[in-house]
Amino acid sequence: MSQYEYHFPYLPDRLNRLGDLAYNLWFSWHSKALWLFRYLDMKLWEDVYHNPVRLLHQLDRSRLDEVAEDAAFIEKFDQVISAFDHYMAAEDNWFLRIHGQDFENPIAYFSLEFGIHECLPIYSGGLGILAGDHLKSASDLGIPMIGLGLLYRESYFTQFISMHGHQQVVYLHNDFSTMALTSVKDETGDILVIRVKLDHREVAARVWHAKVGRVDLYLLDTDFSENPVEDRQITERLYAEDRDNRLVQEMMLGIGGVTALDAMGILPSVWHMNEGHCSFMAVERIRRFLQQGVSMDDAIDRVRSSTVFTTHTPVPAGHEVFECERIERFLGSYCESMGMTKDQFCDFARIPGTPDPNAFNMTVFALRLSGHANAVSKLHGEVARRMWHGVWPKRPISDIPIIAITNGIHARTWLTSQMKNLFDETVGQQWRYELMNKGFWEKIYDIPDEVLWSVHHELKTALIEVVRERLVTQRERNGESKSSVDQASRILDPNLLTIGFARRFASYKRATLIFRHRDKLRDILVNSDRPVQMLFAGKSHPANQPGKELIQQIYGESRNPDFQGRIVFIEDYDMAFAKRMVSGVDVWLNTPRRPHEASGTSGMKVAMNGGLNLSILDGWWREGYDGKNGWAIGEDKEYYNEVEQDDADSRSLYRILEEEIIPLFYERDEQNLPGKWISRMKESMRGLIPVYNTDRMLNEYMEQLYLKCLK
Repeated sequence: MSQYEYHFPYLPDRLNRLGDLAYNLWFSWHSKALWLFRYLDMKLWEDVYHNPVRLLHQLDRSRLDEVAEDAAFIEKFDQVISAFDHYMAAEDNWFLRIHGQDFENPIAYFSLEFGIHECLPIYSGGLGILAGDHLKSASDLGIPMIGLGLLYRESYFTQFISMHGHQQVVYLHNDFSTMALTSVKDETGDILVIRVKLDHREVAARVWHAKVGRVDLYLLDTDFSENPVEDRQITERLYAEDRDNRLVQEMMLGIGGVTALDAMGILPSVWHMNEGHCSFMAVERIRRFLQQGVSMDDAIDRVRSSTVFTTHTPVPAGHEVFECERIERFLGSYCESMGMTKDQFCDFARIPGTPDPNAFNMTVFALRLSGHANAVSKLHGEVARRMWHGVWPKRPISDIPIIAITNGIHARTWLTSQMKNLFDETVGQQWRYELMNKGFWEKIYDIPDEVLWSVHHELKTALIEVVRERLVTQRERNGESKSSVDQASRILDPNLLTIGFARRFASYKRATLIFRHRDKLRDILVNSDRPVQMLFAGKSHPANQPGKELIQQIYGESRNPDFQGRIVFIEDYDMAFAKRMVSGVDVWLNTPRRPHEASGTSGMKVAMNGGLNLSILDGWWREGYDGKNGWAIGEDKEYYNEVEQDDADSRSLYRILEEEIIPLFYERDEQNLPGKWISRMKESMRGLIPVYNTDRMLNEYMEQLYLKCLK
């Protein structure tokens, strides 16, 4: 029996359950389910960019009939369906065993972006990827959670790099009818539409549903005929540059999200705001309590006691700030309905004594209306408590109520199928349920060196093949010469030490730190005995000119003959290519200006797949580094002079490369294996896998935040 309302041009009865798989993003973290869709038509699978709904819409009828008679395919198909049904119906899971009696209603997790899979492109980067991993682990653990976000008509931009290194931006339209989405229906069977008052007008929003394993994700969309053009544009694009539209987006997320849950009859026990973008959920909740006759003080207390807020950045520019006049214009009616003046309302978002008393800071607003707040690493917790001391000026900094829960990653998403198979064959298939068990991961040492190295080499070779394909496509599109295209088809060597760097191109991430002493870098990369190659990727926000200039600089160096093709910049970094990159490089380079990296998670993905980290002691790496599982750039201290800091960190970076990393990689035994390097890989995997995963992270959220909301 089908679990979803979907319509495909044709599905044989024997393959009808393919629709259930296509409409549940569970497929995205299960290798065997992904294999089924690839097998149907590998070229079409790539053409539809790994979207199984579009695949089934476009697949030729004769091919479906053919695979319905393919005994080998049917055997694997039945196995996947059995695993899927068991997963969805499982009554024995972590949550039920530990907390089954604690929650009557679900946890609502609000976020402006969710990065679950490339076929649902409503994310831009780390914040969205973390949100997606959060939902996936909640599903795996059986936690009763629902997600709430916006559904954007345009995916976050596709990046093209011109022949001269300029980032060019193209926004592609999402066709909701061929995505893993179904419309939520009201009691009459029509599409559920909610209405939100914005600037003294009402805006309608449709409610969509995506299934993320056992978790329901609801998404709001204003781009339909009931709204005028200006309101249809509210959900046109993630992180709209227009300030009015950005504010309205955040109102739609927070106020509209609460309205949608109420319309569906969902009353959460816990409300979780993932960054300040979601803060207006508190406004609507307070307003509703007031309508029920609750006093203002009691309404605020009720909202605070049940609200969790996660802050993700120590960089001031990363916190959303609006002018109070704009807030009054768009939320004036809410102030009136709550019996508050503009100044009283804005006071929730101000810090006394700050330079701009007219600034409405969304993070401050969230902190004041949340009873429970957390940073995303221990160092970030220290920074956040100092940063937001003004919200609690009478408390000592050590007593500021912002705890630290270090981020993690969803292991089943970010482990390659090759690494999953390796774990199945060596440490046992139960690794999936032992992600928090440090003792279990001692078994990593039992993996034969030659087997681990062979898998790593396979992954690196696969990465380089994809890099070559994409680089050939890029150069052909840019009209480059045949010799240039031919050179792209041979670029990089899987036998060389390969360093990866992929980030959002913000200035504090210092993407060009390694170029600080260019001649030294050239000597390192083109060394005739022990050469090194570097792979860069990442996007800059279209409005961030310095970030775009960094991309242009690195691209320019990649085309400089001095480096002999040892530097490559790959355009359009996204989840699909990220999975290739974090699993294929030998070393992951991370060079933020400490302490501006709140946590970072890409290095965790590298470690889980056997790569090693070379990073500033910032964010998660300050906790994860133990002296044997990778390398630390610079010292565990803060600098007060950026030039001095950059110079010291670059010197440390070059020294580690020349004296430690390169010699260790190229030191081989009689089997031509880098034994000491492999030992470090195992040490990294053993120590980091059971800590830096979202199962552990969700366990801490549950114990330290969610359960406290119930008291």
